[in-house]
Amino acid sequence: MLVLALSLAYAGGYENPPEAMASILDASRPPAVSMSPDNTMMALFDRPQLAPISELAEPVVRVAGLQLNPKTRARARAYTYRGLSLKPLDRSDPETVELPEGARISNVSWSPDSSHLALTLTEPGGLSLWTVELASGEAVRRTEAELNATAGAPCSWLPNSTGLVCKVVPGELEAMPEESAVPTGPRIDENLGRKTPARTYANLLSSPHDEAVFAWLLTASVDQINLDGTRKRIAEPALIDTADVSPDGSHMLLSTLHPPFSYHVPANRFPVRWELLDLAEGSRKQLVDLPLADAIPVAFGSVREGPRFYAWRPDQAQTYYWVEALDGGDAGVEASERDAVYQQTVGAEPTLVWKTALRFSGIAWGDDSRALASEWWWQTRTERSFRIDPSVEGGAPAMLWERNYQDAYVDPGSPVTETGPFGRQVLRIAEHDMIFMTGKGASEEGVYPFLDRLWLEDGTTERLWRSSGESYETVVDVLDDQARQMVTRRESKSEPPNYFLKKNRRRNSPLTDFEDWAPAFEDMHKEIVTYTRDDGLELSATLYLPPGYDKSDGPLPTVLWAYPREFKDRKSASRVTKSEYRFSRPGGSSVRMLLLEGYAVLDGPKIPIIGEGDSEPNDQYVEQLVSGAKAAVDYLVERGVSDPERMAIGGHSYGAFTTANLLAHSDLFRAGIARSGAYNRSLTPFGFQSEQRTYWEATDTYIEMSPFSHVEKIDEPILLLHGQKDSNSGTYPVQSERMFEALKGVGGTVRWVELPLEDHGYRARESVGHTLWEMLTWLDTYVKNAEPRGTSAE
Repeated sequence: MLVLALSLAYAGGYENPPEAMASILDASRPPAVSMSPDNTMMALFDRPQLAPISELAEPVVRVAGLQLNPKTRARARAYTYRGLSLKPLDRSDPETVELPEGARISNVSWSPDSSHLALTLTEPGGLSLWTVELASGEAVRRTEAELNATAGAPCSWLPNSTGLVCKVVPGELEAMPEESAVPTGPRIDENLGRKTPARTYANLLSSPHDEAVFAWLLTASVDQINLDGTRKRIAEPALIDTADVSPDGSHMLLSTLHPPFSYHVPANRFPVRWELLDLAEGSRKQLVDLPLADAIPVAFGSVREGPRFYAWRPDQAQTYYWVEALDGGDAGVEASERDAVYQQTVGAEPTLVWKTALRFSGIAWGDDSRALASEWWWQTRTERSFRIDPSVEGGAPAMLWERNYQDAYVDPGSPVTETGPFGRQVLRIAEHDMIFMTGKGASEEGVYPFLDRLWLEDGTTERLWRSSGESYETVVDVLDDQARQMVTRRESKSEPPNYFLKKNRRRNSPLTDFEDWAPAFEDMHKEIVTYTRDDGLELSATLYLPPGYDKSDGPLPTVLWAYPREFKDRKSASRVTKSEYRFSRPGGSSVRMLLLEGYAVLDGPKIPIIGEGDSEPNDQYVEQLVSGAKAAVDYLVERGVSDPERMAIGGHSYGAFTTANLLAHSDLFRAGIARSGAYNRSLTPFGFQSEQRTYWEATDTYIEMSPFSHVEKIDEPILLLHGQKDSNSGTYPVQSERMFEALKGVGGTVRWVELPLEDHGYRARESVGHTLWEMLTWLDTYVKNAEPRGTSAE
């Protein structure tokens, strides 16, 4: 039966949604925008339309948790732009940069002095490096199609902007290893008493041939490619992960992977050797050689033992820093100190920068004596930030704030940075020991982004500017130390996002004039609504009503598109974090496309799963899930917007898991749509989503939460969709396959659609169009045109 069902599905080919939807899928979007470091130039990148399925059919090698294109030596299916234009902030019209026809642009970076823009072009045989001189707008090819981007961006600028350091495919490298059709023996794996738990990863190594291909793909040399046309090799071929030149250009931090590899964890846990290279002398010094990290505990906040990374301080010429765990990397053990941050100037002894009580989160460096450092802890959802003095042993930390990082109403925002003396981003520090913070601005009054002044001495703040009125405006960059001039991005319900130069924090000069690319949605209704769960918890969601809808039209068929989240306290769970003044135009396979066919959509209804104190949220998962969904349904029905006989539930990933559970444990909905979900939690035994306990520590919870355990209760029609090549942790396509078989076996009404070549999210035009067609057809059949309950055989 399964083979027959699949063959029938393939026989029909791809379907297309109604023209109103299809035209939006094929519409051109406004360009992506990037500002130069000196804030004088904007680069505008043409966004591509949805990729054809033929682009997804390009070769892919799946190894060590990576998906790589062996022809281009880059990440498979990398997003690329299609055109480039430059617009000085003091001129109105952008000028197009001439690039080869059909250019596919990626890995864009500005030179530190803002004189050039570097980018790569994807060619049939690989990636090539190009630079664009901003003064003339001329694009110049710098290499053949020889860059290696398997471990990330292949090139970075030298500090003096005279050239770039690039990872390059060695010319002496032989062809990719071929796999023999004749096996050489069985695959054997064993564990001799070590605890090596691991989450459910996809695309891992599985054979010696995989190992050989992985090594072949990552092999690169490091070359210095100068704008004057000269070139020299800096590092010989190896499995290079990181090649980071010091801010003064004198040294380089080099990390290389090496065997033994693992068939159970991805490449970021493989053995890694860190070295310091002297670029003038050609000498190298080993900093550390870390072994395979295949035994990191599953408790959230657990990390690798030893230095986790090395990086250069952006405010110093040649000082690097690193972080090491003091608790063995195990977040499950009691410890008064979790991490230590060290720094070392080349040629000097290392010094201690800071010891953390919680897990290290990050550092924003400022200057010799000022930096902003943060730590966090999962179990309590705590974040703490400190002013530290890197010139003092131990940092002399002074706490600026401590907060629950899930409580959006107390989020202080993020620090504003500027280009420092070495061409890298550092804290923008104004007079009187002051920095700037910009954030989303969620509060009881609504969501209004802001710009604050913060004094590092004691953490006090002053609000300088706040978005106001019926618009949503965010700070892109601050242009002076008084924050009187800044670039902002503003949008509203009716105005698409555009960029503005704000003077004296008030007067606006438009920098762009992007237009609405989907005017069919111009008259839709968008509203942030609030309602109450049966235990008194206030919840919120975004309600969309079809263009031209009038209440006199009566209740509508309605889709709730859900994605629950876990919290440790009720206050954080109830916060409203979305603005109704944002410009909302759906794209891709968004559920909001259904507005064009007369459906109401409740998008992102808050369905918090709360576990206060020592209680774990998921121990009350089903009860809270149903209660949260019921509160949303009751609100919509009481308001007169939705017809209780024509309600559907849907979601993607964890939202698909939610969909199946709500159909199993309630009768609130007539049908469901579950995309790219996981349904059997015994297949993710070492944790999932925000559950850090293992299957054997919380067996009852795993079983109770798994809709696969309750398929006999799912008596409403459910549509299952899944990408054939889903690489997301835990959502293997077999999850949907087994769920389909189970539902079919108990006589359920179910349709399973597997999208060829697609990953966790769907990218090809054919796949996206077909997904919308499936969703609409399913809902029209089982929701919009459904008979009242009890009058038809569902």
